[in-house]
Amino acid sequence: MAKEIQIRESAEAPVIHVAPSPHLSHTAQTTRTMMRDVLIALAPVTGMALYVFQAYALRQLAICVIGCLAAEWIFTGMRGRRATLWDFSAAVTGVILALSLPGTAPWYIGVIASFTAIGIGKVIFGGLGMNIFNPAMVGRAFVMIAFAGAMGAAGYQDASSAVDAISQATPMDAFKQGGAIAPLSALFWGNTNGSLGETSAIACLIGGLYLCIRRTASWEIPAGVIGAVVVLGGIANLLNPESQWTVLHHILGGALLFGAFFIATDPVTSPLTPKGKLIFGTGVGALIMLLRIFSGYPEGVMFAVLIMNSITPLINRWTIPRPLGGK
Repeated sequence: MAKEIQIRESAEAPVIHVAPSPHLSHTAQTTRTMMRDVLIALAPVTGMALYVFQAYALRQLAICVIGCLAAEWIFTGMRGRRATLWDFSAAVTGVILALSLPGTAPWYIGVIASFTAIGIGKVIFGGLGMNIFNPAMVGRAFVMIAFAGAMGAAGYQDASSAVDAISQATPMDAFKQGGAIAPLSALFWGNTNGSLGETSAIACLIGGLYLCIRRTASWEIPAGVIGAVVVLGGIANLLNPESQWTVLHHILGGALLFGAFFIATDPVTSPLTPKGKLIFGTGVGALIMLLRIFSGYPEGVMFAVLIMNSITPLINRWTIPRPLGGK
């Protein structure tokens, strides 16, 4: 009788399959809802880009989004898998890629960058969730190095635009090359030249705060980026007090806020733990300042993010949380 009960209990025992971490605590937070939140958060930045650069921004956005969707469909088909266009991940990559490019870049720049971002930056690693580097930054890095002349092509002049002379140098280039200081108000509102998504600090702040409130982006990463820039930029101002390029210019100028909220916070290529995310963001901010101050590049967000992406596995290893009761 006891043997029969034992057999019956073993037969009725549930079989539990536990997948590797991380485990979702909120089942409603799917890939599609997260990507949808990112697209909503990008709306202020996209709107400002369309206001400033008008048809040039619209063309670049259309090229990159269509290019990323086409590349996703082609490359996943080559791997014998079903294209996941409806999770919006490829669309998000396309929008972020377009906003990281100058509006005057030739059409083929967006096409090549899109196929590089999806093919080399994402699908070659196994698809969504498997990539090591931020796909949009992989695409931008390739065209920036391979087509440096086209990326720095002359702009246009349109009196009806919010910016009278887009052919002028970007604030970061103007300062790096000639020491020209852009007004903080222009950097804050976005009445400057530059890549589509980096001109307006207020638009990046509005969208970034929405992502943090929605918990689609972890606040530790942008806090680490901005905190490192404040500390190192403040030290640079103390060492060179006669310079009119202040720490506020570093924060509001270039792609720092756009990168801190929309690029560095990519959940796939950033660390898992809160401590790791803070380390990651601080590293990104420190590398940005290192590149801006000591290198020949006026901007450093793209390279800083890619470098920190490469050491994300190490950060995850260093910041493994201690189990309850463990050493």
